[in-house]
Amino acid sequence: MDVQTFLVEDDLADKRADLVIAAAMPQITRSFAQKLITGGSVQVNEATVTKVSTKLSCGDIVTVSLPDPEPLIITPENIPLDIRYEDEDLLVVNKPKGMVVHPAPGHTDGTLVNALLYHCGGQLSGINGVARPGIVHRIDRDTTGLLVVCKNDRAHLALSRQLAEHSITRRYDCICDGIVTSDGTVDAPIGRSQKDRKKMGIVPDGRRAVTHYHVVEPLGKKYTYLQCRLETGRTHQIRVHMSSIHHPLLGDTVYGRDKQPYDTQGQVLHAGLLGFIHPTTGEYMEFSAPLPQYFSDLLQKLH
Repeated sequence: MDVQTFLVEDDLADKRADLVIAAAMPQITRSFAQKLITGGSVQVNEATVTKVSTKLSCGDIVTVSLPDPEPLIITPENIPLDIRYEDEDLLVVNKPKGMVVHPAPGHTDGTLVNALLYHCGGQLSGINGVARPGIVHRIDRDTTGLLVVCKNDRAHLALSRQLAEHSITRRYDCICDGIVTSDGTVDAPIGRSQKDRKKMGIVPDGRRAVTHYHVVEPLGKKYTYLQCRLETGRTHQIRVHMSSIHHPLLGDTVYGRDKQPYDTQGQVLHAGLLGFIHPTTGEYMEFSAPLPQYFSDLLQKLH
């Protein structure tokens, strides 16, 4: 059984339980969410909910028990990690390009979770289930940069609350197609694409998503170096938002051009700044990670 927990954010408050679950967990359809609820597999604030029409409130803690389609055995692996900070509650890791965050069909080894299990000796939070121990938030396989990982459920819940309240600082460096002339904000709801269920898109009934972008510098006449700050954290948010304003990320063959002029091995996107309130000390902490070498080399080439 794969157990996942999330907090109801303000944009999903006062909505039916089946709608909330389907919106908060993009891999689940609304009909499947209804089956989970009526089957007793959903808890709200530790109380089982069996009516799909139950209205949820902002701040409610929803726990969903998902049946595993097939057993997933995760083996600890001695994979080097770039750890920027670590204490008894959490660690901040700088993920390299090409590393999947957690195991899934087709990616059962070589993931960040495999490495974390080895490094932490299995001491990771269990809120997000056996396949995602310690994982509070994710970044794509080809996105580099900072992630916070929790070693216990108390720290995990505290960080999840900050994510739900949009109080975690997350700034990304990226290179996009075209010349962006001024700073701006994209405020457009994101949900599963109706045309391609493997992709996300701007959809009317999606979850509110806000990305603020800042122009660092133009790169020649074809590209722009940007820094994007996330107000919300939806799947593929920066990639979808920048594509929606006709400035897809360089290297992004999913939301941009099929053929890319440079061998970037995926989108040029780096989670360079991460800040949050420590769950034990109450102190605001901020971490940064330098641009990966391929990104720096590309900047020099495009100038």
